[in-house]
Amino acid sequence: MENTIRKWWVLITVSLAVFMAMLDITIVNVALPKIQKDFSSDFSNLQWVLNAYTLVYAAMLLPVSKLGDIIGRKKVFLFGLGFFVIGSLTSGISSSDLWLNIFRGFQGIGGAAMMSLSLTIVTASFPEKQRGLALGIWSSVVGLAISAGPLIGGALVDSFGWRSIFLVNIPIGIVAILLGIFFIQESERKSDEKIDFLGFVLSTAFIFTMVLALIQKEIHENYLWTDWHILSLLVLSILLLVAFIITERIVKQPMIELSIFRNWSFNGANISAFVLGAGLYGGFTYLTILMQNYMGYTAFETGVKMLLISGFTIILGPLAGIISGKIGNRWLISGALFIGAIGIMLIRHMIKVPFEWSYLMPGFVLLGISNALVNPPIANAAMSSVDKKQVGMASGILNVFRQVGISFGVVMLGIKLTEGYNSSLNKHFMKMQSINTEFKSQMLNVFHHAGAFAGSLIFDSKQAEVFKQMPAFENIKHIVYSAFNAGIKDVNLSIAILLLIGSLAATLLIKEKRTIKDNK
Repeated sequence: MENTIRKWWVLITVSLAVFMAMLDITIVNVALPKIQKDFSSDFSNLQWVLNAYTLVYAAMLLPVSKLGDIIGRKKVFLFGLGFFVIGSLTSGISSSDLWLNIFRGFQGIGGAAMMSLSLTIVTASFPEKQRGLALGIWSSVVGLAISAGPLIGGALVDSFGWRSIFLVNIPIGIVAILLGIFFIQESERKSDEKIDFLGFVLSTAFIFTMVLALIQKEIHENYLWTDWHILSLLVLSILLLVAFIITERIVKQPMIELSIFRNWSFNGANISAFVLGAGLYGGFTYLTILMQNYMGYTAFETGVKMLLISGFTIILGPLAGIISGKIGNRWLISGALFIGAIGIMLIRHMIKVPFEWSYLMPGFVLLGISNALVNPPIANAAMSSVDKKQVGMASGILNVFRQVGISFGVVMLGIKLTEGYNSSLNKHFMKMQSINTEFKSQMLNVFHHAGAFAGSLIFDSKQAEVFKQMPAFENIKHIVYSAFNAGIKDVNLSIAILLLIGSLAATLLIKEKRTIKDNK
């Protein structure tokens, strides 16, 4: 009876930690305007409030997973919680954007430990028959945190100011630490295993440089992929990856057993996690821009609308964990991603100018069902396809694929949006006969410089004052909105393709689920 109660308290503990870790990836977005006002910082510095956390978080996922195997998962998990609480406190009292960025990096270390080790702890705490339900609840928390960020962030910022989004983590984190001390059991330490320091350094540097290259592309839209700022990082990341693979093949106690990638089910789960991050979670960024900058919703109102997606995870997530044990992970992952592709194509078909909520709502329902159903079987497929001694590293790898997928999706979908937006602008402005060529060129420069993300904000700026006096003003505004519509349609098509690739990969690669070996 005691063990039965204990394992559910373990799930509650790690769910609290995971919710905080994933929430801090998305919650900060809505606070950026007020942070910028308080610190009088420029936009490039401001973006590092987001990227400092994401970059360190992604780079540390693998090292903390392996460290947990070597010195104990409970110990590393609790240290991660402690890092996160300290990072949250110092972020909340930061006196400048520089210090805020540094302390966000501290949060990233803690977030990586909490996220990576939580999946391993849940897997080890539950017997195979209940593991699907437990992983379903865990996955629901992940999906809910990612999509509920704007809602929770908007409510906190509006009521208590931007510092509250960090300070609120302190009491929750302390409660999670106390629960963890009492209920989480320490894993069996591999006392004879030594730390693969070279593997640690190379894997961390590889992920760091790869994600940093994507961030550079995201921040500097005008940079081509061949720009040395980006190309040098990409080349370096490839060289580091090659060095890492060579190292892991020759050292006696590698950080990652490369044989794990001979497991097709494990590979299928990771591909599914990557396209889920790149397509669905990366796409949330641009759905948020659509609703706030073009439809006029506040951050809080946008968060409420996004609940139509995240809300399904509360009910369907745990059920998905149970269903995956009955029909198999492969078909549930494949079907869920296919539903997501239908949902995003439905939005693409319905959306038009002027934008209305009714165009998004049916697709949001399908995206919500997809998001709720897909996370539990992905986790289950990855963790049940490896031996127990490999679950720690499997968890780290799965989370890396998901997080790198999100970073990749934000960048690549942003490029598609900008290309579609600029192409449509050029085409429609050239057709306007009532405005001379020189003035059309000036207007195009203004709108190109503002970018697709500006939306209604560009028409409230000083640059647009001259446009408002023109008889063709409403036509110009319609052209800009139509250009964004063209771009978002390209984004939606790209998301659908990504989700269909994941659906096909799951069908072809993931085999029938097998039980994790429980032998010590």
